[in-house]
Order: sequence, then structure tokens, then C-alpha cells
Amino acid sequence: MIVSVGSANPVKINAVRQVFSEISEGTEFKHAEVSSGVSSQPFSDEETIRGAVNRADASRTETGADIGIGLEGGVTETSSGFFLCSWGALSDGGLQPIIAGGARIQLPLEIGAELVKGRELGDVMDEFASRKGISKKEGAVGVFTYGAVSRTEMFVHIARLLAGRYMYEKSRQSL
Repeated sequence: MIVSVGSANPVKINAVRQVFSEISEGTEFKHAEVSSGVSSQPFSDEETIRGAVNRADASRTETGADIGIGLEGGVTETSSGFFLCSWGALSDGGLQPIIAGGARIQLPLEIGAELVKGRELGDVMDEFASRKGISKKEGAVGVFTYGAVSRTEMFVHIARLLAGRYMYEKSRQSL
């Protein structure tokens, strides 16, 4: 089986590699830097889901993989403030992609205020934490949980949901 990730971000690639290596020996991994087809900072669940689906489809198509995985991080605004949201999609060329979401955590108001101005979370976090490349490392979730949960863990959880649902659907087809 060939699995392709729709990103060059090592956090996303490593999350998918970890999950699919555990469930399918001999899986070949590819990745493709593909467009999400949404804004660079998705600002709703719907937009973040759409970005994940677009990445999954484009990655599978571009690499010729059996399965394309799209993982997308975004922000959603609620009456309780701004929250990180993470979504993933799995495309195997079937009619509907498989979609799964991750846990959420509230962002400090000053971070949300910068996002409303049109800035990307990765840039805001680099400035906020006085470090570079947070989105390719622990992510905002790692910063705001004091390292208790990393961005990789968030995407591993989503990749497990996607892989499990995919296996369930495949098992139903063989009945």
C-alpha cells in the first residue's frame, strides 16, 4: 500500500508514518506539497475540513498513491473565544472521503486578536514564543499545554481515526 501525505510539514508526515507503519507492514510513504485550496489560515471547521479533503485528494492524485491523507490545522471562533481545530481526511478515490477531527484548546485572547487581523497562527506563535518554526515542531497546542500535548500527537490521533475508519469500511466491503 502506498500512502501519501498532502504536505511537506514533518509533523504531518511523521504522524501518518507512525500510524500506518503500525497497522500495515511494508507501507510505502510519499508526500506532496499540495495546495489546500483554502486560505493560508483556515478560520472555521468547515474551511479546515475543506482544506484537509483538498490536500488528501491532491496528494493521492499527484503521487499515484493508494491513499491520500490531508491534515489541516485551523482556528474557529466561538462565544467562548478562539479555539485551535485540527481536521484530517483520507481519500482512496472512492465516492466520499473519510473525515476526522481532533481535540480543541482555547487560545489566549491576544493570539485570537492577531488572527482576526489576517495573520497566520504559525507566524503569530513564532513571535509570541520568540522561536522559529513552531508549526513544524510542538505547535501552538504544545506551547499552550506546556508540552503536555504536541502537534504531532494531535495529528497522530486524527490519523488513527482515519485509518481505523478506513479499515472498518474495507471490512464491510468484504462481507
